Amino acid sequence: MSHSPSLKRVLAGLLAGALLATGGLHARQPAATNAPTLVSLAELPPQAAQTHALILRGGPFPYDKDGSVFGNRERLLPAQKRGYYREYTVPTPALSHRGKRRIVCGGPPRTPDACYYTADHYGSFRKIVP
Repeated sequence: MSHSPSLKRVLAGLLAGALLATGGLHARQPAATNAPTLVSLAELPPQAAQTHALILRGGPFPYDKDGSVFGNRERLLPAQKRGYYREYTVPTPALSHRGKRRIVCGGPPRTPDACYYTADHYGSFRKIVP
């Protein structure tokens, strides 16, 4: 049985679609394009407002890693050149370690372009607005 070229293309397209749907073929995933949700400092834990104030003052910060470069490997924040984002610890009461809460700011350290809050160690972000 001979098939016309257009039928072969249709069948190939159906097979590729089925493979994608079942995970047999992997589609290239684009970088995240959804903007993080917005949150005001007043809605965040009080320690976040304190950390944000320290960021704007330039410190001093309680943890050695505060102010270190955040690589945005999760690609949840807008794409920027390496070194654009810096991370800061938001202390969690009753924990003896840094915990999961952070503020990540992009741009100049004392006058950031934008800051983002994460309560789940970079699993999700909310953009901080005034």
